[in-house]
Amino acid sequence: MELIDFILHIDQHLNVFIQDYGLWIYAILFLIIFVETGVVVMPFLPGDSLLFAVGMLAANPDNGLNVWIVIGLLLIAAIAGDSLNYSIGKKFGMRVTRIKLFGKQPVKPEHIDKTHSFYEKYGSKTIVIGRFVPIVRTLAPFVAGIGKMNYGTFITYNVIGAILWVVGITLAGYFLGSFEWVQNNFSKIVMVIIVISLLPIVIEFIKVKFSKKESV
Repeated sequence: MELIDFILHIDQHLNVFIQDYGLWIYAILFLIIFVETGVVVMPFLPGDSLLFAVGMLAANPDNGLNVWIVIGLLLIAAIAGDSLNYSIGKKFGMRVTRIKLFGKQPVKPEHIDKTHSFYEKYGSKTIVIGRFVPIVRTLAPFVAGIGKMNYGTFITYNVIGAILWVVGITLAGYFLGSFEWVQNNFSKIVMVIIVISLLPIVIEFIKVKFSKKESV
């Protein structure tokens, strides 16, 4: 419940962080994006809503956030995170998925299967498309590492995906955040972002279900 509250009201929580930590907020934001994209057992961090909220807060000069510094730092975090995740997958493989946090297995076999289905459909472009899909965003570079994707190909799609994801969503928050309706209905917008980002997974799930029924 606390995680859900944090995601739905991340703008309020970030406001508190800015007031409490000042310029350290840049390091905190960098760390969140780096961990979400770079640590395979942390696929539940709020990447999309965080970027949108940061952009929205940066639109208000009273918050002291420079949107271009934020974008630059988070681009580095996203690219470095995916590269780390690729290296983890290449070196350690599926052994990493057996790691448990607080007695629970954060990365389940079905998560890996869903990511594999994305690769089967989109190939290397999964690195780009996966940026916009929760869970797949964290697991796509990991699975690419396991499959020993050519690193030149991987880093190319990694950089393209990071630019589209970080710049696109942050600037969307920056420009839309000036509207009072957006500020007053942030939690609803986050819900819309979550629903849209989860649609590819839902569609793939439905397709798999129907294909199984047809094969019976």
